[in-house]
Amino acid sequence: MSRAREFSQSIHGGHLTRRDWLFGGTGLGGAAIGMRGLSAGQPVSSPGTVLGRAKSVIVMFLGGGPPQHETWDPKPQASEEVRGAFGTIASKTPGLFVGELMPRTAQLTDKIAVLRAMVTNDNAHSSSGYQMMTGVPHIPLNAESAISKPPNLAPHWGAMAKYVDQQFGALPQAVTLPNRIANMGVIPWPGQTAGVLGPQYDPWLLTCDPSQADFKIPDLALPKEISGRRLEKRLALLKQVNRRAGRVADSSAVSRLNRQTKQAIGLLNRSKSGSVFDLSQESDATRDRYGRTRWAQSVLLARRLVEAGVSLVQINWARVDKEPNGGSWDTHDKHNDLLKRYLMPWMDQAYSALLTDLSDRGLLDETLVLWVGEFGHTPKFNARAGRDHWGHCFSIALAGGGVQGGVVHGESDDRAAYPVSGRVEPRDLMATVFHCLGYSPDTELHDTTGRPLRISRGRVIEQIL
Repeated sequence: MSRAREFSQSIHGGHLTRRDWLFGGTGLGGAAIGMRGLSAGQPVSSPGTVLGRAKSVIVMFLGGGPPQHETWDPKPQASEEVRGAFGTIASKTPGLFVGELMPRTAQLTDKIAVLRAMVTNDNAHSSSGYQMMTGVPHIPLNAESAISKPPNLAPHWGAMAKYVDQQFGALPQAVTLPNRIANMGVIPWPGQTAGVLGPQYDPWLLTCDPSQADFKIPDLALPKEISGRRLEKRLALLKQVNRRAGRVADSSAVSRLNRQTKQAIGLLNRSKSGSVFDLSQESDATRDRYGRTRWAQSVLLARRLVEAGVSLVQINWARVDKEPNGGSWDTHDKHNDLLKRYLMPWMDQAYSALLTDLSDRGLLDETLVLWVGEFGHTPKFNARAGRDHWGHCFSIALAGGGVQGGVVHGESDDRAAYPVSGRVEPRDLMATVFHCLGYSPDTELHDTTGRPLRISRGRVIEQIL
C-alpha cells in the first residue's frame, strides 16, 4: 500500500500519528484534501423524485415496547384474552379508533400517520432495538443482551444524521437523552452509536433529569480553576499554533477536530447552548402541559434542542424507580395496571403536548416526530396477566416533517399478530426518515476504512407522504 493511501485512510478514520503529521505537511497534503468529500453524504435520487424538506427529527423511543392492542391497533371484536381490558375511542380521523387510554392523542390523529404492520421478526429487546435504530437486522435475530461488536456495528440514525449534516454549530447535530437504553440498566443495546462510521459521529449522550429544580449540564461550565480570561489566552495560543500547522491543517481529520473544538468552545460559552438547557425559560403552563416527570421534561427539552438547530434527538423512556422492569413498557406482569397507572397517561400527555407545541410554533412541518419502540406485545396475555415480546407485527406512528396526517397504512390480522397488508420493516422506516430530511436511501456514507454504505436498503413509504 502506498504511503499516500495509508495517510488517506488514517485521516478518514480520524487518527493521525506523528509520522502522518510530518508526511501530510511535506507536500502530499493534497492527498488528504482529496479525501474530504468522503466525510459528507452526497444526496442521490432518481429523476423526478421530490425529497422532503424536514430540518429535524424527534424520536420518542418507548423502551420495552408499547403494545399495539392498547394503542394504535385495538381489536374490540376479539376475545378478552386478546383485546385486553380496555375499550376504544374514536379519533379525529374518520374510521380510526384507538385505545381508550390515549384521549389527548386521539384528538390529534389528523396530524399523525399510523403504521399497523411494522415487522422486525425479532423478539429480543437488544437485537430488535438494534434493527429499529439502524434499519439493519441483527445477526443473529433474537439475541438478548447483545452488545456492540462486529458484525453488528451499523450506525444509529442519529449518527447518520450527524454524518450528512456538516453544518457544525454550537450544539451537536445528534443528541440522545435522558439515558442510554440498557438491559437491566447495565448492558447497553447495540445500535446506539456511530458504529462503522467512527466515534466522531456518535450522538451526544446526555444523561440528565430535566424535571429537577436545579437541572443543569455540568459539562457546560469551565472548571473553577480556569477563568474566562485564561480560556481566551489558551484560544489565542491555539490560533497561533494552527496558523503554523501547514498543509496538514487542511486535512479532513484536522478540519473535523477544529469543528469539534469550536463546538466545544461554543458549549462552554453558554451563550446559545446554555439557554437551550434552561427550562426555567418555559412557562409553568407549558411545563405542566408536558408533565413534570423526567421523561416528559426530556420531551420538552427535545423540542428546545430542535428549535435550536439539532438535527436528531432521541428521547428514551426514562427509568421509573420502584416499578417492575424499571418502569419500562416491558409489561410481562400487571400489564393493565401499569398501562393505566402511568405508562399510557404519561405518554399521552407528553406526546400530545409535543405535537401541539410544535404546531403552535410553526415547527411541525419541518420536524418529523417518530413514536416507536423496539417491538410490540403478544396477542394473548400470559399467566402473569402480562403481555410478552412480539416483533412479528406491531404499530408505530409518524407526524410532521412532510408526513400526511390522518393516514393509516397497513393492516394486521384479527389478533394484531401478523400483517395482512402494508407490511413494512425498519429499513423502510429509515429510508422514509431520511427522505423527509432530503436524502435518498441510496445516499452513500463511508466507514472508517473508506468503504461506502447506503443510508438504507429499504424503500420510502410513499403511502404516508
